[in-house]
Amino acid sequence: MRVRQLIGLLRVSIKILLLEDDLLFGETIVDLLEEEGYSVEHFTNGQDVLDATFSNKFDLYLLDINVPLINGLSLLKELREADDTTPAIFLTSRKDKESLEEGFLNGGDDYITKPFDMDEMLLRIKAVLRRSNKDEANCIGNFCYDEAHKTIRYKGEALELSQKEYGLLLLFLKNINETVPKELIIDALWSSCEGGSDGALRVYVNRLKQMLPELCIENVRGIGYKLVS
Repeated sequence: MRVRQLIGLLRVSIKILLLEDDLLFGETIVDLLEEEGYSVEHFTNGQDVLDATFSNKFDLYLLDINVPLINGLSLLKELREADDTTPAIFLTSRKDKESLEEGFLNGGDDYITKPFDMDEMLLRIKAVLRRSNKDEANCIGNFCYDEAHKTIRYKGEALELSQKEYGLLLLFLKNINETVPKELIIDALWSSCEGGSDGALRVYVNRLKQMLPELCIENVRGIGYKLVS
């Protein structure tokens, strides 16, 4: 799939885990989140969630509390004790103060009581993601970039990029559908003492193409390169 099929799905690389044992309600939430561009995995019991977190990385947990095998409160407590810092929002019918307090003490970031307005849930999700530096504003299609840590994620997975590969891909993503002059790229990627060249630049462009075949990077003859959506 090329980037042109991905542009506009600004949150597609945000992976959400939903724990909800009410299948119909869970499917309603999944449909809504996927319409918003999020990627969602739905589980109906706490043990399956625990197993999934060992082999998968998520950006947000949405956890019901009254679920089979391991309830949502105990599940999040166990995850936090294992140094899992993934943001978590409880979605529950419990309204008592004790459950609310336990939810936050066990590491919850927010707590929404059922029944709730779906638009409110979306706003709370965006707020929690923003606070955790996973704001969708830094995403383009399946790519999310973190300039503070100099990382780029593709479909939720961090790419293994050299410093120059990172800088080049970031330039392309920030200038989607625009020609980036070769001189600008060379100045950005190579210091004056390194002496970047057209040949060296072609090497890194080809590396990105090999690493991510779905990228359509055009050579604008005599000018530079363009990532086409």
